Amino acid sequence: MRRLGAVRWHTAAMPEQPDITVYVERLQDKLAGATLRRLRLLNPFLLRTALPPIAAIENRTVAGVERLGKRVVLAFDGGLLLVVHLMIAGRLRWLAAGARLPGRNALAVFEFDAGTLVLTEAGTTRRASLHLLADRGALAAMDPGGLDLFAIDLAAFAARLVAENHTLKRALTDPHLFSGIGNAYSDEILHRARLSPLALTRSLDAAGRLRLFDAARAVLTEWTDRLRAEAGDWPATVTAFRPGMAVHGRFGEPCPVCGAPVQRIVYAENETNYCARCQTGGKLLADRSLSRLLKASWPRNIDELG
Repeated sequence: MRRLGAVRWHTAAMPEQPDITVYVERLQDKLAGATLRRLRLLNPFLLRTALPPIAAIENRTVAGVERLGKRVVLAFDGGLLLVVHLMIAGRLRWLAAGARLPGRNALAVFEFDAGTLVLTEAGTTRRASLHLLADRGALAAMDPGGLDLFAIDLAAFAARLVAENHTLKRALTDPHLFSGIGNAYSDEILHRARLSPLALTRSLDAAGRLRLFDAARAVLTEWTDRLRAEAGDWPATVTAFRPGMAVHGRFGEPCPVCGAPVQRIVYAENETNYCARCQTGGKLLADRSLSRLLKASWPRNIDELG
């Protein structure tokens, strides 16, 4: 049997709830009560709204910073709300006042007395966005409706989970179902819960739903605490591929629980990582790229990898 090599398939990744939470906390520390002196848009396609005009937030005070799913929301006095969606490659940087900007990746510059907030985006594809909203009603209209796992109980989680029959991976990452979970932390949650990413939501028994609920809250809490501690004054590195993750981004490396090589399913621009021994009873889930290549030689069980 041909052994599959430990090849990484690191795709770009959107910041998820733990990363956004730390951004929000650090922004709150630095900006609460601060006045935005000047806003410079360096890319005209970043701003996705025309009214209110973006200049309306200049010389206004930041009343607070919030999270909306995977978005950062800056609330200004007078009720205006600036919604920052980093998408895949967008990041926030905090610079000392007057510091040199980070090259051509800078898309927007927010100048405060104490320092400068810069929105950057790596690469050439511009997906990050800003929306300036007039009030809370407009913000509510942007909310996809996903439930915050820390604001609900098991019964509410289970009801939302089985509202439609999807794979667990899809359900966890659907922003209309649950808030702030993406590709990376869904892998970690499913590994912790010992559940297959392709299991259907309505196939879970009560014990499985409880494991998933507990695992989701535990993983998000642990990683938020860890990133908070690592960030110090500001989170310099925001990535979905971190040392200490059990399976995400670790294709071919040993599972920290059982030692079996971590497996993957590649689809479109995404990858799901899982441990066959811990999560699927040893069964290898079909990977489109490799199973098509190997055809009849595609192994069906983790033990066939040799």
